[in-house]
Amino acid sequence: MNIVIIEDELKTARSLENILRQLRPLAKITGPYQSVEEAVEALSAGPQPDLIFMDIQLADGLSFEIFKSVEIVCPVVFCTAFDEYSLEAFKRNGVDYVLKPFSKEDIAGALSKVEDLKNFFQQKAIPDLSELLNRMAPQAEKTSFLVFKHQKYTTVRTEQIAFFYIRNETSMIMCFDGQEFSLSQSIEQIAASVSQKQFFRVNRQYLVNFSAIKEIEHYFMRKLYVKLVIETPEQLLINKEKAPSFLAWMENR
Repeated sequence: MNIVIIEDELKTARSLENILRQLRPLAKITGPYQSVEEAVEALSAGPQPDLIFMDIQLADGLSFEIFKSVEIVCPVVFCTAFDEYSLEAFKRNGVDYVLKPFSKEDIAGALSKVEDLKNFFQQKAIPDLSELLNRMAPQAEKTSFLVFKHQKYTTVRTEQIAFFYIRNETSMIMCFDGQEFSLSQSIEQIAASVSQKQFFRVNRQYLVNFSAIKEIEHYFMRKLYVKLVIETPEQLLINKEKAPSFLAWMENR
């Protein structure tokens, strides 16, 4: 089996390669290719691999752009650090994804699914990748939210928002000036609509603006404690599994 890794984080790429070598010791592994440009060049030059592990966000853009330049006739396992992407389309189209930080079990599960679909891919009957691109490419990011308070409608611009959070099962906006507004959308819908570069889903309850982060401390059980410039109703804690992707988000700006 020939496997290609397309991943712009070298540490993550090496971890993936080590896991793959443990699970498939006879596989030939090439890469990592860290950008759309580099991946296009490599895939155009050589024979098609049997499987590609592909990060969604690369150094020079989204990996979906690769499909515009190269015809890919092998299964692709997509990787992402952001669970806000609507990834269910991958399931329906016969490929898989893993969420960073991934484990050996995650990769084993992805390999098992690909091998279960082996006959499908051998016939070159790949999913409609142009449709996948259209469905998966991020839509225009929201720049404001329409809110209703004191019998009046008004708009709140995203740069005014310190964080979104859930209170009594209702999504709320907390602005830098202390104003609060309720929203009809779920926190998942909000996270999918705002800039993923600017906002991060630290846990199930909170989606925070990068500009609102004051400092980060190590916490018990390898968690992170995030302090904002404006007080939050509860402590903002990030579990150890999500901490690496949060720190990567903080650094890669």
